[in-house]
Amino acid sequence: MYKWFAFITAAALLTGCSSDQHASTEQPDTILQEKAVSFELAGDEVKEAASLPTKEKRDLLAAFDEYIAAFNEGDLERYMAMISKNPQGFDYDDDEEAAKEVFATYDVNRQAVDVTVIDYESEAAQVFANLTIDMKERATGVSLSSSGRQVTVFVKEDGEWKVTSVYFIGNETSHVSHIQ
Repeated sequence: MYKWFAFITAAALLTGCSSDQHASTEQPDTILQEKAVSFELAGDEVKEAASLPTKEKRDLLAAFDEYIAAFNEGDLERYMAMISKNPQGFDYDDDEEAAKEVFATYDVNRQAVDVTVIDYESEAAQVFANLTIDMKERATGVSLSSSGRQVTVFVKEDGEWKVTSVYFIGNETSHVSHIQ
C-alpha cells in the first residue's frame, strides 16, 4: 500500500511541488520568483484572468492539453518537450527520471475539467484544473484513483508555453482495488 501511495503522489506531483532546493537559480524570468500562485487551492471560486488575449488563451489551453495528453500516453519525448528547460518548481533531470519510471510501470489517465487560465502576463501564466487521476500497475493489476485541484505555471521559452511548476492539492478520497 505504501508503494501505491508513493507512486500516486509522484504521478500527481511529477512536475511540481518539489522543495525550493531543486529550484533553478538560472531561471531568467524573475516574475515567478516574486509572485505567488494567483489561486488559493482551498478556495471555491475560479475566475479567468481579466487581461487574457484570445490567442494566448488558445495557446495556453493547447499547451496544457498537450502536457496532459503526453503524460497519459506515456510519451516521454512529448512530455519532456512541454517542460521548461529551467523549471522553477522542480529539477528537470529528476522529473525526467520519475516520468520514465511511471511510464514503465503504470497506465495513467489524468482527466482535467474546469480548465481555466487564472493569471496571465506576457511571459508567465497560471492554468487551474480539477484533476482525476486513475493509475493501474501493469504487473499486479492494482488500481488507484485520486482527484484534486492543480495550478500549472507556464513560462514562455522561445515563444512557446512550457511548464515551470505545478501546485497540487489532493482531495481526501481515493480508491484502491486489486483485480485478480
